[in-house]
Amino acid sequence: MAELWFYHLERSELERALGPLLEKCLQRGWRALVRGGSQDRLDALDTGLWTFRDDSFVPHAVDGAAGADPARQPVWLTTQGGNPNGAQVLFLLDGAEAGDIAAFERACLVFDGRDEAALVSARSRWKEAKENGIVASYWRESAAGKWEKQA
Repeated sequence: MAELWFYHLERSELERALGPLLEKCLQRGWRALVRGGSQDRLDALDTGLWTFRDDSFVPHAVDGAAGADPARQPVWLTTQGGNPNGAQVLFLLDGAEAGDIAAFERACLVFDGRDEAALVSARSRWKEAKENGIVASYWRESAAGKWEKQA
């Protein structure tokens, strides 16, 4: 069963925070699937992954892009279920449904702590994970922009 990690954004915008998280996955040799709540969000993330840092490259493609083959993509951005790129890590954004979480080694729910609806949803998902025996971890963004695991 997958672990579920909660990433609580407090300072950074998702478009800036996601790139480094995906880089860590790729450094470990993992593929990642990013499941967003809307195509507009995915388009913004696509742009953000190209521009979040000058010295970085996160190989990725967006579902629906001409000629994009998910099987060839280390990072696949989609609104759909499934695991078309054989990812080990699932990122859930904007209330996207986990659905097939068992198909992954880890799922990461990234939420904006400045959005009350996102906080309520994350708390509900935390409670649900605990009730279902899913190993859950909570990570909070520090003042320096680093992720710190909370007890």
